[in-house]
Amino acid sequence: MPLHIAIIMDGNGRWAKRRKLPRIAGHTKGIESVRTIVTECRRLGIKHLTLYAFSHENFSRPEEEVAALMELLTQYLRIEEQEMIDNQIRLSAFGDISLLPDETRQALEDVKKATMSQEGMRLNLALNYGGRQEILTAAKSIAIDYASGSIQLESLSEADFSSRLYSYDQPDPDLLIRTSGELRVSNFLLWQIAYTELYITDVLWPDFREKELQDAIAAYQSRTRKFGRVVE
Repeated sequence: MPLHIAIIMDGNGRWAKRRKLPRIAGHTKGIESVRTIVTECRRLGIKHLTLYAFSHENFSRPEEEVAALMELLTQYLRIEEQEMIDNQIRLSAFGDISLLPDETRQALEDVKKATMSQEGMRLNLALNYGGRQEILTAAKSIAIDYASGSIQLESLSEADFSSRLYSYDQPDPDLLIRTSGELRVSNFLLWQIAYTELYITDVLWPDFREKELQDAIAAYQSRTRKFGRVVE
């Protein structure tokens, strides 16, 4: 089983458009998939699950859609807090959450605090997240420490750099799933997915449920991970 699964949850808007519904209907349906996949990953024993919930670039969407997304996220956090505790799920956030609405940010911090002692699974929500921004932030912190004399560039390692990322205390993803059939990583975990297995499915996120997750894991299990080595 993969230790860490990351998912680019794509296709909510297309799901709604095909049904001649407003885009928010797709996002609302997508929340059902979030609940299902979190529960299934916990049941399967996955230790880390990272969901690309809201990218840095998503703030360029229409204001009313962004507001609706933030409201859905806030509701999800409030409703699922006890469920996470009951299922020993610890919530973490990747990204610059300072730009989130106050109510959403407070809900996020409340659930993070309430679940911080849970050890069954780590659920990471990538919010106002961008992979390039994460790498740039880490590079800036190294530059500051170098200027102060607290680090030497000659001794800087990949592990040192990784320790300055949002995922500093978690393993890199073993499997990255992207729904809706798009063949790109969309600025997601650019440092962390260097050797991650990719799985692309045409299934739109609101239709992605237990069977689709199990299919992705089965595809992962059928592969040989070489990490640059020759495997006889």
